[in-house]
Amino acid sequence: MSDAVVPAAWVADRLGDDDVGVVDVRDAWEYDGIGHLPGARNVPFDSFRSETAGEAGMLPGADRFAELMGEAGVGADDHVVAYDDTHGVFAARLLVTAELYGHDPARLHLLDGDFSSWRLSQETDDATPDPEPADYDAAFRTDGPLVDLAAVEAAVDDHGTVLVDTREDWEFEEGHIPGAVRLDWRELVDDDSRGLRPEPELRDLLEARDITPDRRVLLYCNTARRISHTYTVLRHLEYPDLAFYEGSLTEWEAEGGELETSA
Repeated sequence: MSDAVVPAAWVADRLGDDDVGVVDVRDAWEYDGIGHLPGARNVPFDSFRSETAGEAGMLPGADRFAELMGEAGVGADDHVVAYDDTHGVFAARLLVTAELYGHDPARLHLLDGDFSSWRLSQETDDATPDPEPADYDAAFRTDGPLVDLAAVEAAVDDHGTVLVDTREDWEFEEGHIPGAVRLDWRELVDDDSRGLRPEPELRDLLEARDITPDRRVLLYCNTARRISHTYTVLRHLEYPDLAFYEGSLTEWEAEGGELETSA
């Protein structure tokens, strides 16, 4: 496995390192009022989502993302550790956004678990750091994992690609892209630890859905939030060929894409 998802001890050992930026994507009231990881900078989830400014879907735009990360003191060459208090689904979105804007994915890490699990074994802080602004160069990667509507249409009839719907069962039953398999992103999470399920369980689950490393895996949901977590987990498991439909079902339906139901 890679270091795409890292345990609390891995993060604790690196707190304070000059080349590690820990980013808390919770709302400011949670960050300020409940506490946070020592030295963590707050970049709330809503600040890096936009329906109008980005290159696709709800990306914020390269300039806006560079501004946010630079103000948080995160450099383009830093290791970024992101977390939230929702099993990592919002934090994963920050990491995927960073990758799409050119950040080296080997330097992008999701805390295994979330703030609630961290505070059970590690120290927290309520001081607000004042980081030195950093240079963060961001440019949209045209060769990255993001794919467009045409690529999804082609994938429907491509037996070498598995389309993965990461939404809940009832959403999938109401309508999904033809041929897609369902994998609710929460199935990858252990409710007790709030982190990932053990690796053998993850691989067994994925294999049972025919989501195997020998196939291209193309992920979608509604607005590209939930697929961010699944994408990060599959990157952690070192799946070699991952694709990310940023427009997701919102765009698919808007463009008149056919839906299949489970009824």
